[in-house]
Amino acid sequence: MSTENRPGSTSLAFILGAQRSGTTLLERLLSSHSEIKGGPEPHLLTPLAYLGYWGRVEKAPYDHVVASLGQKAFIDALPNKDQDYWNACRSYCDQLYDAYMDGGPESICLDKTPEYATVWPFLTKVFPDAKYIVLTRHPAAIFSSFANSFFDGDFKAAQQHEAILERYIPALAGFLRQDEVPFFHLCYEDLVREPEKWMRKLYDFLELPFEANTVEYGANHAHQASKSGLGDPIGVSQHSRPTDANIYKWAEEFSGNEEKRQLLDQTVKRLDANDLATIGYPLDTFWEPLESSNLTTRKKHKRSRLTSYRLQRKLIVKGRSLAQRSKKVRASLTWLRLACDVMLREY
Repeated sequence: MSTENRPGSTSLAFILGAQRSGTTLLERLLSSHSEIKGGPEPHLLTPLAYLGYWGRVEKAPYDHVVASLGQKAFIDALPNKDQDYWNACRSYCDQLYDAYMDGGPESICLDKTPEYATVWPFLTKVFPDAKYIVLTRHPAAIFSSFANSFFDGDFKAAQQHEAILERYIPALAGFLRQDEVPFFHLCYEDLVREPEKWMRKLYDFLELPFEANTVEYGANHAHQASKSGLGDPIGVSQHSRPTDANIYKWAEEFSGNEEKRQLLDQTVKRLDANDLATIGYPLDTFWEPLESSNLTTRKKHKRSRLTSYRLQRKLIVKGRSLAQRSKKVRASLTWLRLACDVMLREY
């Protein structure tokens, strides 16, 4: 931004310099001028620069602890303190969401990012007037799908990589217990059993008319954007509408493998019973699908065919396993990463 005064804009001046080079002294001198307002180091731009689009967060050349202290001191000096910060975060996101919606007939921009559940206190501060939809699923089904989709069925590797249930269930339960923003809670099992019923309820919450053709998502080509980017790479494209055909696939898997059952049992014991009840899966009914009398008579599902995605995951899981066991493999991968970073330095 130019330092020239422009109507409706704030003129900026930046001090660029290394740590311990006298930048604080210079700031104090300049701040003494009646037309210059200095203050604490804001640390606003470096985190934004390394959110992932322009630069990778692991390459960010700043200390996140120092950045946090600087931002808090700067925000404390604002007229409305943290409210000004929430407004600024909202403006930043609004600019991108508005551009995404520009020119289209839609009235609601839907952002489906699972990690938002873990930062919902921040999210609701930035967007207190947004519509919030909470989708929960049986934790065992989540654990099974996570391990099979991303770790080729290696449940131990999946748990070691990320304790997914311990990460998400407390967060979701916390959101469902809050009363600062309204929300719509929907259980996955209810949705796939009665999609029309629950989609009607959901549309009512969103203050939109019910459109029956949206239930047949496989035949609805109005929105192609959701087919690209991150998301379910395996299951959702296999059907054209919600189906409960595999709703207890996880139970079949755990009932036939004692090692996996024990790992699941240990994981569930680490969860808060109140959290499980809050998200809709209390302990007194938690194991019912697995202990169902007709479980053993159900037809076992065939293993999914090998796709390019599954092949990639197999290679990644195998490579991670080899790296954990072999110093030579780790050294080779480290060299390969360095070589790639050097070759792709300008990209």
